[in-house]
Amino acid sequence: MTINVPEELETAPGVIQNPHEVEFYSREYPLESQTVEYTADFEWLKSVAPEEFLVELKMHDSMHKAIIAESMNTGDMDPTAEPVPGKDVTQLIKDKARELGFGEVGITKFDKRYAFKSKRDWVKFPHAICLAYEQTYEPTQTAPSIEAEGPHFGTYRIMGALALDLGDYIRSLGYHAQVHNPLVESTVFIPMFVQAGLGQLGANGQLLSPHFGSRARLMVITTDAEVTHDEPMDYGINAFCAVCQVCVNRCPGRALLRERIWWRGTEKYKVMFRRCHPVMARYDSCGVCMKTCPVQRYGMKNVMDHYATTGQVLGKGTHLLEGYNLRELGYFGPGELPRFESDFFHFPHGKAEDLLFEEFKEKLRMGEVNDDSEGEAVLHEFKHRVEEYVNNRLDTPQMTQ
Repeated sequence: MTINVPEELETAPGVIQNPHEVEFYSREYPLESQTVEYTADFEWLKSVAPEEFLVELKMHDSMHKAIIAESMNTGDMDPTAEPVPGKDVTQLIKDKARELGFGEVGITKFDKRYAFKSKRDWVKFPHAICLAYEQTYEPTQTAPSIEAEGPHFGTYRIMGALALDLGDYIRSLGYHAQVHNPLVESTVFIPMFVQAGLGQLGANGQLLSPHFGSRARLMVITTDAEVTHDEPMDYGINAFCAVCQVCVNRCPGRALLRERIWWRGTEKYKVMFRRCHPVMARYDSCGVCMKTCPVQRYGMKNVMDHYATTGQVLGKGTHLLEGYNLRELGYFGPGELPRFESDFFHFPHGKAEDLLFEEFKEKLRMGEVNDDSEGEAVLHEFKHRVEEYVNNRLDTPQMTQ
């Protein structure tokens, strides 16, 4: 597929960043996954999410558990053959990945700057095989809905199993392969996908890839195989998103910024989690920013060809692209957004054990912790809940978008 990027949309391959700043933030303020940093946020989610969504989530977690457990151990598995000395296996791996069903595949250096703090010692190998699996088209266009969540969860299960098969194949070539299932949360994937030439970061905070935009789920396999790295490309997205702005205009929570900012050394559009999370929690993971992206709906080639011919964003201002329903609130067409009271955006934020300690201090201040049976009961409950949080035994929903 050839994508013709109009000259006025050309900027730079990949992303614009200051490597020294990226390294500084990685060293001094290492990244951590949301389900480690924001346990209170996701525990709160379970109290407001629709029941049918929680049922779907529980079923997904049950079906995916064995796949996640298997992927956790792949870094310790030995190759099943001897490698052919000096043979580059890049094309063999890419062909096998596409044969298995992955729609986008590229290879780059594993960037440890984006590994989560709690998983840095878990990552073993230097090369990152970046894999994108397409999410079913038609149900995705119904987001936010439980109908769109089935493909969302199902895609993770399918790609998780296929990645285990690809890992076995790489080991049969004589090399190690560590599967980074997205629900293991080992690293931020998008920077490596951009570096591998598989797309650019959109205004919706998601990877916009050539074939299906943001309508994909991402994962990585790290390896020590003899491979050649791909190069970042300029698909025109850096400039196009500044012109388009559909996802920014249509976000129910007003969680997307209109302009790029410098964040941890990279010039990017930033998603405001505190405005995004309350909407995702109540409305089936939302996904309006994915649904209303023209690159997702029409494909990057069609969008760029239309812009080159007309100077217009394909689908912008139409109900087909911009319309969506919100549970119990009804339909919102172009130019229409829901209104929420300020309390809608208030929720517990941070680590659950930190909030629990603040709650315990308040009980101390109020004289509820005494040397009697009731005081002992409060202390016992506090100890039990801290142990749960610290040992990470909470049944925390995975809300990866």
